[in-house]
Order: sequence, then structure tokens, then C-alpha cells
Amino acid sequence: MPAASTTLRLLAVSVIASLTITGCQTLDDAGRAIGRSDLVNDLAIRLDRSLTLTYSAEYQLPAGQTATIAQAQDPARSAYTWPGGKLTVTEDATARCETAASRAVCTLEAPPTANAKPSVTLFTEAKEHGLVTPPVVMQLLTTAALDPEAVITQSDTTLAGRHATCVDVQQSAGDFSACVTTEGALGSFTGEVDGERVELAMTDYRDAVDGDAFELPPGAGVVDRRTATP
Repeated sequence: MPAASTTLRLLAVSVIASLTITGCQTLDDAGRAIGRSDLVNDLAIRLDRSLTLTYSAEYQLPAGQTATIAQAQDPARSAYTWPGGKLTVTEDATARCETAASRAVCTLEAPPTANAKPSVTLFTEAKEHGLVTPPVVMQLLTTAALDPEAVITQSDTTLAGRHATCVDVQQSAGDFSACVTTEGALGSFTGEVDGERVELAMTDYRDAVDGDAFELPPGAGVVDRRTATP
């Protein structure tokens, strides 16, 4: 997905550039910054690499609810679903769907372009419903890496049959833990995001996507707000 890829690449560059500045710190601080830089850079590379893959992942949310992330290539497409909503991004449109009512309603907007600045709402909307996206996790990791008081510990685990690297962060801005699979998919997250408690864990991962993953919900009403191309 162009918007996601651009965001992640810019964020990764920002992380590396910011951490390079810490070279003028004391020896102890410099050593700590280097360790964080290595960890964040590794996770950034994984997440960035995953944007070139085709996969689908299902996540367990609190209260028995579920959410999914699906992504495919040629052309690049992505879809996020959560209880009561769905967001799809394709070469034709960005579709935001409300599915809680008896009949789903989808609003179509112009799709993101490769050179356009990504819309923050693309990721915020999913986050507000408990589905934390990779760019949000990267932003949290960046903040933690630049916090000299943060305590970051690393571990490994297996989620949905996939190996994952995990970090547990303790900091004044808010503690959180996150796991990223070897492929680069977000494996799990627990913590506060914008003051809201978020918990999710991957329960299924496939190197394939269902054919209807990027389609609008059946019978959905459509509000087309795309601007006609001159």
C-alpha cells in the first residue's frame, strides 16, 4: 500500500537520523542509544519488508472480538477490519465503512498516491477501534528509543506458529509491549495509545488473502466523494 509504505520508510529514516544525533552523549548514554537504535532499526526493516508481501492476519481483541489485516500486491491493496468497521485502500479508492448498523455504509475517497503525504487518519481510524497498525507501533518505539529513562527489554516468542521478536517498554510516557514476526507482521501489542488501553494478539497468519478481502461489505450503501480526474 503506497501510503503505508511511505509512512514507514519516512519513519524509519527519522528513527535512524534521530538516534545518530545521540553520538555526542556520554559513554553510558551512547552505549544505551546504540542498543536501542539496533533494535528499532531491525523492527523497522521487518515492518518495511512486510509491505511488499501478500498476507492476511487475524487478531484477538478483548471481549472475544476480532480484527484482521490483509495485504496484497500487483496492484498494492490493503484492508483493515474491526468490530463495526472496515477500511480498504486500493488503486481505485480509499473506502471507510461503518458496519455496526443493519446495513453497512461506505464512504469512498480518492486513493493515496505514491508521492503524496500519507493521511494520518488512515491509521488513526483503525487505532480508535483497538486495531493498532505497524506505523503506530513504530512511532511508539521511536519515542521509547529516544527516552533516556526508558527501560527496553527484548525477548522471543511464537504467535500463530510464527517466530516473533518482542520488546517490553517501561517509560514515563506509558508502558507497552509489542511483538513483530520474522516476516514483519505485527504479532501482538499491549499498552496505552492516546490514553486508551489496547490489547491484541495474532491468532492466525497466512501467506494468502481471501478474494473478497478488499471488497465492500455485501449490500453496503455507498457515498462516493472521489474527485473526478480532469
